[in-house]
Amino acid sequence: MEDSQGIPLLHKLIEHKKKNPISFHVPGHKNGQVFPSHSEDLFKSILSIDLTEITELDDLYVPEGAIKQAQILAAEWFQVDASYFLVNGSTVGNLIMIMATCGPGDLVLVQRNCHKSILNGLELSGAKPIFLTPEYDTEVNRYGAPSTKTLEEAIHKYTNIKALILTYPDYFGRTYPLKEKIELAHAQKIPVLIDEAHGVHFSLPFIDQPSAIELGADIVVQSAHKMAPAMTMAAYLHINSAYVNKERVEHYYQMLQSSSPSYPIMASLDVARFYLQNFKAEQMTNLQESIDLIKNELEACDYVKVLETTSLDDPLKITLETINGVSAREVARLFEKEGIYPELVTTNQILLIVGLEPYIDLESLKKSIKSVNKQLILQPKHDTINKYTELFISKIQTLHYAYNEMRSMETKIEKLEEAIGEVAAEQIIPYPPGIPLIAKGEKITKNQVDHIVELLNKGVSFQPRDVKKGIRIFL
Repeated sequence: MEDSQGIPLLHKLIEHKKKNPISFHVPGHKNGQVFPSHSEDLFKSILSIDLTEITELDDLYVPEGAIKQAQILAAEWFQVDASYFLVNGSTVGNLIMIMATCGPGDLVLVQRNCHKSILNGLELSGAKPIFLTPEYDTEVNRYGAPSTKTLEEAIHKYTNIKALILTYPDYFGRTYPLKEKIELAHAQKIPVLIDEAHGVHFSLPFIDQPSAIELGADIVVQSAHKMAPAMTMAAYLHINSAYVNKERVEHYYQMLQSSSPSYPIMASLDVARFYLQNFKAEQMTNLQESIDLIKNELEACDYVKVLETTSLDDPLKITLETINGVSAREVARLFEKEGIYPELVTTNQILLIVGLEPYIDLESLKKSIKSVNKQLILQPKHDTINKYTELFISKIQTLHYAYNEMRSMETKIEKLEEAIGEVAAEQIIPYPPGIPLIAKGEKITKNQVDHIVELLNKGVSFQPRDVKKGIRIFL
């Protein structure tokens, strides 16, 4: 590996490992020495650095040594006032930023097609969300971000707004004019909180899409593991604002995360920052060439169209749209049969995410695509009309009940068709991507129920799993 001195936490863990230490502390695998033999080869190397807060390894919540140095280096790279390592994913980062800025009864402007963790954070805080309906983007046949006009109307309609919460980019890597929304909010001294789970690599100078940090957001949460070489659940929370109380962030930071943070996950955050910091223009050129070759192979399939990557789109995301009478679910099934595993499948699109280095065996991909194409020729065909379903009744919406009211209300399960007009007592979430189709506290519409039935019929997975049996509603 490159000079590990530039990766202070990893260096400290390696230094400790070289001492052949005798462990009289947790965890119980004792640096990998107490572990089932049948799994030892797979786990042993990582278990040697799976440690705890012994003296020389620092403490995530009171950092003074290697963790502090690693977080300072992260803040310098991302050009923010402070960066914090998250070991419970962007989910906990979203909870932290909401709890630190919003309290019971506070009005918060929220992009309606947000991740479920945003709604969970709002419920925990007791805030009152004002939902901003996203615009339907006909270029990509998906809902995108709320318009600046909708945001402006909401700011004029409501006073004493405590925060604006937006997602940037979306799951498919599509961005939008975020800066004008941030400036609009800041003109009213409203802090802007950004779920940038899919944008950690926007910190690279070779990626055209700017990070929300660069555009002036106050708190930005990034999943390092999604687009950078970091372990699952590794994420960052960045503060870059005079509008945010750092002490409140740090209070909820230690309250909501595990009291036994994973050292391998933290070290991988240190490594991911070092990797991004040392990423070269030549690597980006090689990567783009590799992506272009991958797209060429995918375009050889007669049943998918590779959507154009525009100036708004993350170059590392490839979106396929099904054509010629086949479903995205069937194409994805055949992909997986051939060993190709997509990130996300919707009713008519398939999302593929590439890494920051060329790693695909193009010859194997070519053979797999050819095989999929042959199998699809034999499949029965149906109409593939990209039907636009209006899921939101107005540009600005509120919940029917406040979160504090919902806590004491009784509920029951109601059949899908009979729940129309009732108030949902749970989130109904196609997963992935984890964006609630129905939010807890919302009135259920016929269009929403029809869309749920359509997605179920096409094999889309939901949380909760028993949504086929009905929806939990308030009495």
